Amino acid sequence: MVADANMYWFLEELFYDEGLMERFLADIAQNRDTRGFVKTENGKKQVVIEHPIGYPSINYMQGEYELDRMLMTMEEAKIDRGIMKVPCCHEWMSLPMCRVFNDGMARYQRESGGRLTALAVIPPWGDKDSLEELDRCKNDLSMCGIQLCAHYEDKYLDDAAFAPLFEKLNEYKMTAYVHHTPLPVQYDYLYEYNNLRRSYGRCADQTIAVSRELYSGMLFKYPNVKLVHSMLGGGFFTYLHMFFPPKTSDTAARFDDTDEQIYDCFRKNIFFEMSHAQPWGKEGLECAIKTCGADHIVYGSSYPVKREWTVKGMDFVKGLDIGEEEKELILYKNAVHLYNSKRGT
Repeated sequence: MVADANMYWFLEELFYDEGLMERFLADIAQNRDTRGFVKTENGKKQVVIEHPIGYPSINYMQGEYELDRMLMTMEEAKIDRGIMKVPCCHEWMSLPMCRVFNDGMARYQRESGGRLTALAVIPPWGDKDSLEELDRCKNDLSMCGIQLCAHYEDKYLDDAAFAPLFEKLNEYKMTAYVHHTPLPVQYDYLYEYNNLRRSYGRCADQTIAVSRELYSGMLFKYPNVKLVHSMLGGGFFTYLHMFFPPKTSDTAARFDDTDEQIYDCFRKNIFFEMSHAQPWGKEGLECAIKTCGADHIVYGSSYPVKREWTVKGMDFVKGLDIGEEEKELILYKNAVHLYNSKRGT
């Protein structure tokens, strides 16, 4: 059994409903130094989001998110279950637009014959109406978790502004997928070059997010919430031992000794979704698994960003020099544990 825990989903109706598209773009315009627009290439519409303005960060292509196409690709890739999430744009979406997206994902969930399941999307501020939408997604639409952005405006998730939401997630014992945003809050020297912006910028955002969630102690208050970070937490495994240095007898205390409780939170509450296997390379993925543990890494392909990531990603993981039990954890069991995502439920 294989579960793809990172299948992007976008509302195809936006490409055909001009009024709905205008509402969607208007939400984006509320974010600082960000704009969205529609262009047509080879007869297909494409939504382009620039952040900062003048520098493309996200693209959504007409036709790539149709249900039949998703299911056909899953068949080719031998993916049994797919977990749908919205790529980046939920950083800006209003509650009415979130409801439209949740209804669309719920429809795919119903019509997929149990092969697709969805993560709810809501504004993160914990107001009454947003929490009611979370209740609806959990209890009426049978969604398996929630999706959040690594930061909103200039606030990462350890900010007190998100406490009402996390109190509810803790009550529900709900897993939250934390998706990178196009760039971290501060990005003065990250935006000018395309690959620096679109690849490393997202990794920087994730590493900052994971570190703040741990060092802030927020998970002491919300022990029932599991956070699954995209992009392997921005490559968090490469910094793990530096972030948790051993106690020393140095005369000049240059680093804080790590509280054992913080490391416990890392082991119990923080997980990593690879987003796509091949770009990390065989050695990088094996290092991540050795450092963080196979029980903390979840398979994902970032469908439909690159076709080969989806159709060949599972085989790439199976070719790693790790044990069969570790492969099973990464490819299926961890997703079941985190999202209670069993086929046919």
